[in-house]
Amino acid sequence: MVTGASDGIGKAIALSLAAEGFSLVLAGRSRDRLDAVASAVSAAGGQVIVVPGDLARQAGLNALFEAAAPLDVGLVVLAAGFGSSGAFLDGDVDHEREMVRLNCESVMLATHHFAPRLVARGRGGIILMSSLVAFQGVPWAAHYAATKAYVQSLAEGLRRELAPRGVDVLASAPGPVSTGFATRATMTMGKAERPEVVARQTLAALGRQGTVRPGFLSKLLHGSLAPLPRWGRVLIMEKVMRGMAGRGHGENAVRG
Repeated sequence: MVTGASDGIGKAIALSLAAEGFSLVLAGRSRDRLDAVASAVSAAGGQVIVVPGDLARQAGLNALFEAAAPLDVGLVVLAAGFGSSGAFLDGDVDHEREMVRLNCESVMLATHHFAPRLVARGRGGIILMSSLVAFQGVPWAAHYAATKAYVQSLAEGLRRELAPRGVDVLASAPGPVSTGFATRATMTMGKAERPEVVARQTLAALGRQGTVRPGFLSKLLHGSLAPLPRWGRVLIMEKVMRGMAGRGHGENAVRG
């Protein structure tokens, strides 16, 4: 089951799984885009169920839970989310609330719903989409980074809780990715990784690592920031984001 499957990393993960012969439940806001991904999954020989809806709303989550109820779901990939950039005080508070609902609350609710099913079957996996920005405060993307910190912490804790019960939990923390995120979040990105690379390296890390940093740029930036104290990382990220962020918000199932 893949959420955020209509675009970006979620779509790339769905297509990677389809190429390996998996049947899929695909969730996302855009029915047309989901149908296009579903056609590619079907062409690869897999069965597919499409569940359009807004996972920031309980009705959207309920539709997903109902669609998956009769199925033996063994892997849950929660890739739906959106981000914003710019000064926190310039942001629309309703938009920022939606970000918490989708990036944090829906991830918690979906994980809480599916994890017992994976435990009951004795094996399975959960992939949560973190970000390079999850490991320190990030001025000019402060709230987005805070939502990713929540996801990263949740994945780290659940990995220890669920591993003895046969369930692998992975946090995937990419850096800049060449999806529609930059335009929608009013950001200017230089080098960025392709979603297909992020998807491939994320899936390869499941069961082997607790946190994966897919793509060369993510590994390079992590290596550069890791030796610094947290306050130093905040200052560096402020300089980076000041040059990238503009006023505005971006929305879709993509990661930066």
